[in-house]
Amino acid sequence: MPVTSEVTVQASLPHRGDISEQIVADATLSPLNHAVITPKITSPVKKLYVQRGAHVKAGQLLAVLENSDLSAAVMDNEGAYKSAEAAYANATHATVPEDYTRAELDLKQAKANLELSQSIATARTQLFSQGAIPGRDLDTAKAALVQAQAAYDLAQQHFEAVQKTSNKAALESAKGQLDSAKGKFLGTQAQLSYTEIRSPIDGIVTDMPVYPGETAAAGVPVITVMETSSLIAKLHIAQLMAQQLSVGAEATILVPGMDDPIAGKVTLISPALDPGSTTVEVWVRVENHKEILKAGTPVHVSITGRSANNALLIPTQSLQTAQDGGKFVMVIAADGTAHKHPATIGLQTATISQVLSGITDKDMVITTGSYALDEDTKVKVGAADDKPDAGKSGEDK
Repeated sequence: MPVTSEVTVQASLPHRGDISEQIVADATLSPLNHAVITPKITSPVKKLYVQRGAHVKAGQLLAVLENSDLSAAVMDNEGAYKSAEAAYANATHATVPEDYTRAELDLKQAKANLELSQSIATARTQLFSQGAIPGRDLDTAKAALVQAQAAYDLAQQHFEAVQKTSNKAALESAKGQLDSAKGKFLGTQAQLSYTEIRSPIDGIVTDMPVYPGETAAAGVPVITVMETSSLIAKLHIAQLMAQQLSVGAEATILVPGMDDPIAGKVTLISPALDPGSTTVEVWVRVENHKEILKAGTPVHVSITGRSANNALLIPTQSLQTAQDGGKFVMVIAADGTAHKHPATIGLQTATISQVLSGITDKDMVITTGSYALDEDTKVKVGAADDKPDAGKSGEDK
């Protein structure tokens, strides 16, 4: 009588537990801050105050360029500026007020002379009408009145001109000369300040391609400073994967030559796609206070994405793919036969997968040996080191 053979498989019941999706990618460590310092002027290097590897602070003097000619120019323009200041002060407090006072006094004097000539002409007119004086005296008084009126008109015009025009023009001229001298002075001061190379950030000097005596060209790097107390691993991942992340997500970084992974956190998720690769740039920050890590090191980064608690979990190796692309698992029935169960999968890692529907925690899922098993194949559960039988059922003869 023929006996149906059994296929040896390994199996286990699903279990409840926590699962977190891991997003992995390769990256290169970059400094948290990076300054490539270039001079604004071309001049020989006079002195260097630091060496490569030195720790520097923001604002610290790193190098000085030759500046004797610029120092002399600053002194020259400073003198011109002080002279212009004195001229402006003199115009403000002496020359312009003096001109105004003189014009005002001249006007008052002309007015007094006019009033006197007017009274004399009036009196002589009365005396002439009474026959007390000859006509010649009256004509003389009238001529003096005309001259006094002309002098008064000229004095009044001059006063108004000083008040409205000359005063303002003199002040503006003095102010313009002062501003011009100040601008030249500040310009030469700025040129002199460009000969002092200072660090814009805290960090470590990583490159110094010039030496004392060599000419530093404007716009060409002379010192590079990197802030490496923290480093950034910059990843480029697919948009769908990036949507599963949030700032602050935990990450681990594997560094070549180091046995233990290093903890990090997501600090930036780019709001735009990279136009060249249509990926999303993600920054993972890792602390480096002991300066063990080096900028430029290639690393492997794993970021914790979505998580689920008390999820129904099975080994990832138990999953199979159907012809329509769906997932299924092989489940051992009570009679010892294997059956396909379509399964909806949620979160997944390399070792475990979350099952959303298709099986329960009481279904015995085949973990090893289910590939190419036919429906209703008789199976038995063996040890992991048992050699599995053929994938199809048959008959003994």
